[in-house]
Amino acid sequence: MVAFIDYGVGNLFSLKSSFEKIGQEVIITNKKEELLKADRVILPGVGAFGDASIKLKESGLVDFIKELAESGKPIMGICLGMQLLFEKGFEHGEYEGLGLIKGEVRPISETIPKGYKIPHIGWNRLEFKKDSKLFKYINDGDFVYFVHSYSALNCEEAISSVSEYGANLTASVECGNVYGCQFHPEKSGETGLNILKAFCEL
Repeated sequence: MVAFIDYGVGNLFSLKSSFEKIGQEVIITNKKEELLKADRVILPGVGAFGDASIKLKESGLVDFIKELAESGKPIMGICLGMQLLFEKGFEHGEYEGLGLIKGEVRPISETIPKGYKIPHIGWNRLEFKKDSKLFKYINDGDFVYFVHSYSALNCEEAISSVSEYGANLTASVECGNVYGCQFHPEKSGETGLNILKAFCEL
């Protein structure tokens, strides 16, 4: 069973549908006992880092999520959910993340050349940076779908893939049993489904 952490941020319908398409039972919950029973946990997120950070704290789940990670349960953050895995985010201020992965989240405008459209929206190739169990069913160079204006930096040890958009932007990360995808697997066709399938085999 896959549990989505419900903390009031994120459009979960298409993501839930993608997991169901690959035969997974899914629950959306903020109850600790249900999250404990799940085999794997998804941290979703859409919107601004600061708002999400505040809502996550208000949910009372921050320490519990850290405990889940320490227990070895596979956790995946998707889009803003991935950004929240880091120590800090700088979106309209400075906000604390979960600190499960070293690094910070900053505007891509600080990294990419002038003239590139922001947000970065559309299909881009993945370039693998290290072996990852998430890549079991996909190939280096496969396309996935992005929608973001912020990117993870100073996290080289955790980067499993990048995507070129004027500069190499962090596309996915992993640190032990904690995984993150900046792109949207649920909007990335067969490639995205295969990443989710691999996650569900961890």
